[in-house]
Amino acid sequence: MIEKIRHEINKIIIGHNELIDSMLIGLLSEGHVLIEGVPGVAKTTAVKSLADSLGFNFKRIQFTPDLLPSDIVGSEILDIKNNDFKIKFGPVFTNLLLADEINRAGAKVQSALLEAMAERQVSIADETFKLQEPFMVLATANPVDQDGTYDLPEASLDRFMLKVLVSYNTIDEEFDIVMRIANSSFEAINKIASKEELKELKQSVKDIHVDDELLKYMLNIIFCTREPENYNLDDISEYIDFGASPRASIDLYKASKAHALISGRDFVTPFDISKMAYPVLRHRLILSYNATAQNIGADDVIKTILDAISAP
Repeated sequence: MIEKIRHEINKIIIGHNELIDSMLIGLLSEGHVLIEGVPGVAKTTAVKSLADSLGFNFKRIQFTPDLLPSDIVGSEILDIKNNDFKIKFGPVFTNLLLADEINRAGAKVQSALLEAMAERQVSIADETFKLQEPFMVLATANPVDQDGTYDLPEASLDRFMLKVLVSYNTIDEEFDIVMRIANSSFEAINKIASKEELKELKQSVKDIHVDDELLKYMLNIIFCTREPENYNLDDISEYIDFGASPRASIDLYKASKAHALISGRDFVTPFDISKMAYPVLRHRLILSYNATAQNIGADDVIKTILDAISAP
């Protein structure tokens, strides 16, 4: 089933296998994905292709500085005809929600997604409404143009299970893209999985075996981001102001199991953990001024940690 979904998405998306796998991992793990990349690399198209292949409801919100929280979750409005108030539901009531350029809106608007992402519910007026199942937020961010943008607060970032970095295609991939556009040869995406089949896949993720030693390995990685000096990594302690949260431990556990499943295994290996450590941790590490001054990024710190901690 996983290969069928990949095949459908690849009818439209050329390359970007890490992005495709990350979307699948987030979906199977009931997590949310933050996608960062330069304009024009098919971030939005990839999300729409995933929705089409699964037959899910899909809605897109273009985040702008004048966006209001009610534009996302909905609001209570006066029905003049019936002289009564009624609820107008916002675009958050869907299966796949694309928050396009999420860093274009202010913190108040970004926080409107927090309850939906964490609790799978929305409060409007004095009522609480459950969201559709499944529900997944995929947010895009443009790292190039910083005019009129707002950094996501740490609380918002921590709600995302994964952060994926999307770069340019290779020259061969871009040649293929241009030729398909020139010949109008992109195929239509077919729905090849139902919500019931997705539930079965999610249950398969839960059934993936994780050895106790591998769980300790995951926790050592997380704790090393908080207390690197306890792991003989005093050199990187000056680069980390705050390490990963307990939610990172949970997400690394879930993501590693989902990665094992899409790789065709029913057990987790150290490779799954090291592979998922980057997207799970890169947006959760708060680096110091020293790291910024020396051009040291989160991925550099994660690599140092993975090299230092022995895998079982």
